[in-house]
Amino acid sequence: MLETVNAFIWGNLLLSLLLGTGLYYTVRMRGFQLRGMGRVLRCTFSGCRSRTAGSGRISQLQTMSAALAATMGTGNIVGVATALTLGGPGAIFWMWISAILGMLLVYAENMLGALFRYRCEDGSWCGGALAYLERGMRSRPLALAFAGCCVLASLGMGNLAQVNSLACAAWDGFGVPPVVCGLVTAALAGIIILGGVDRIGKAAQSLILPLSGLYLLCGVVFLILRRDALGEAFSSIFRGAFGLTAVGSGISGAAVRRCINIGLRRGVFSNEAGLGSASLLHAAGEAEDPCVQGMCGIFEVFADTILCCTMTALVILCSGVTDPTLEGAALVMAAFSARFGAFGRIFITLSVMLFAFATLIGWSVCGESAARYLSPRWGSCVYRICFLFACMIGAVQDLTLVWQLSDLFNGLMAFPNLIGLIGLRRHVHPPA
Repeated sequence: MLETVNAFIWGNLLLSLLLGTGLYYTVRMRGFQLRGMGRVLRCTFSGCRSRTAGSGRISQLQTMSAALAATMGTGNIVGVATALTLGGPGAIFWMWISAILGMLLVYAENMLGALFRYRCEDGSWCGGALAYLERGMRSRPLALAFAGCCVLASLGMGNLAQVNSLACAAWDGFGVPPVVCGLVTAALAGIIILGGVDRIGKAAQSLILPLSGLYLLCGVVFLILRRDALGEAFSSIFRGAFGLTAVGSGISGAAVRRCINIGLRRGVFSNEAGLGSASLLHAAGEAEDPCVQGMCGIFEVFADTILCCTMTALVILCSGVTDPTLEGAALVMAAFSARFGAFGRIFITLSVMLFAFATLIGWSVCGESAARYLSPRWGSCVYRICFLFACMIGAVQDLTLVWQLSDLFNGLMAFPNLIGLIGLRRHVHPPA
């Protein structure tokens, strides 16, 4: 039943809405995500030199780190390998397309979230999709629907699924029992989460930036060693995207449609553009200019999909690994091990574990913000207890149902958010 519902929601319906809205903003803003990329990079890196502004806000670097932590999870490794397995090399091209269109969705989310944010009674910030749905669209029911789906998605995809991936990697790579892994993860997450948004921002900055940098560095070294295969790798991506074989003949239209669908879906899953989660993470950012928050969102999608996901794909395609029985993390491990030996396997195991933990703490901000919106008095306390308890459950349970429910609630988050992005489109503009 859930598979049928998810297939309907994540089929042509939601993808058309997400990509159609992204295309609308691309035309309306004259392709700012491409022609303005230089300005986006300057804005992002100048924000990296800022310091925390106090009063419940965190520095722009910490804001960006938390947002990257929430998006750059195991999907950058496992999700890309799955896209290649199911959709072929051409799926990567369509992941790029989804990222390019999605950049302005995140820009609009962050800009609107900063524009309509306000202080709650307890002094914390209420921003992101919650603020612009309530105050911009003047629809508390839409905001409540978004908040409810966000809480459930954060406990599912943002917690249970991530801890399960972490525990599986720890067991396969180092023989750590899942129960022990769950307890340790809950303890570490508790130390960070109970410190509030300031500690989460600092932890995300200390974890995700070195981790993603090291992952990209190892990928670059691998590609230098296998530079003779790079040309064929890119060629296979473009040929596969448009249904051409090596000699230029066509393949079935059904195969091309499958390639496009898988690539677009994996791209949306990876960068979460259009779901509204990124806007919640930027709510406490120090930048006063909403356009600055928006440009940071463009960079986050660029870093997640164009850089990290592409690196994973190129490593797999250049590795020469052709075993059809390998998929997911095992395929990426085999690819890195082809050049780096045992180090490659250990490196990918640790990467999966750390990316999963980073996603865990990043999503906790989204979930707690939504829970506090639903219940200003008790929401944060109850959510933190449930979140840490879920860490222990996720390590030892089969999560097939959880993955299906998470896909459902992630998809349902997008509908009220897209209503807001379309209804408030006149407030969104490129920086002056």
